Amino acid sequence: MNDMVLTMKQVEKRYRNVPVLQNITMDIPKGAIYGLVGNNGAGKSTLMRLVSGQSRMDRGEIRLFGKIPEGKEQRVRHRIGTLIEEPGFYGELSAVQNLEYYRLQYGIPEKDSIDRLLDIVGLGHTGKKKYRNFSMGMKQRLGLALALLPSPEFLILDEPINGLDPEGILEIRNTLLQLNRENGITLLISSHILAELENVATEYGFLSRGKLLEQITAKDLKDKCGTCILLEVGDPVQMSVILEKELGITEYKLYPDGHFSVSAPPEKKEAISRAAVQHGISLHSISAQTMELEDYYMNLMGGEANA
Repeated sequence: MNDMVLTMKQVEKRYRNVPVLQNITMDIPKGAIYGLVGNNGAGKSTLMRLVSGQSRMDRGEIRLFGKIPEGKEQRVRHRIGTLIEEPGFYGELSAVQNLEYYRLQYGIPEKDSIDRLLDIVGLGHTGKKKYRNFSMGMKQRLGLALALLPSPEFLILDEPINGLDPEGILEIRNTLLQLNRENGITLLISSHILAELENVATEYGFLSRGKLLEQITAKDLKDKCGTCILLEVGDPVQMSVILEKELGITEYKLYPDGHFSVSAPPEKKEAISRAAVQHGISLHSISAQTMELEDYYMNLMGGEANA
């Protein structure tokens, strides 16, 4: 428990009696970069608001650094920084002036920290330039600086690269990796740019329609995504039995049209083909391909949708 920065157990959230998060159980270990994957409306922002204390859950338990953030233990939330919605920066103020305003609001004594944070996020050169004249990328980086202002151990970022150009994405990526590797900050990051998450995440959580479909490490995901065997057969029910009973393959998804997605190395393709022929099953097609993160998520969603 002490090695977990965040633990959620059977967490549920409803808005006007409509379930938004259902039975969420997840863990984020210290030092991880946790990529929260989900399409629009999956519940990513709601989950982050619950963790940060911006919203209250209806059921379940949330622990931060092993403590339930209630009563005197609310102070444990001082150890986190968040960028969930666009911060309320003042258009007529510079980056330094905006952060100075929030520094005073938070009661943070180290005035020199502002220049250091702006250097970290690549805004040390902005001088007196007003916030209203910032590009989208500059605004995102200033929001990240604000999230870092309280010197957090756990950083929660909702779509931190949203609206950035390729150069801006690279800068934010390098900053996040630096914060994690050099400063030991644990990160929870959501993004719809799944290819970018692959460059930083050490753990993943796949969220769909308010349900956590799977948690998996980047290493295990890489092994699963290494190769996927796709096949279409005339008798999918019998093929399912053969995969499990004869070939010992349990990692697969079956779709209503008889199409299978099987997590197995390419050399298994011949054994699958031979088994289908031996049992008189019509094999319409079979192929091996490498899966990307987006393909893996879509397979999970398809399996969940058809469950």
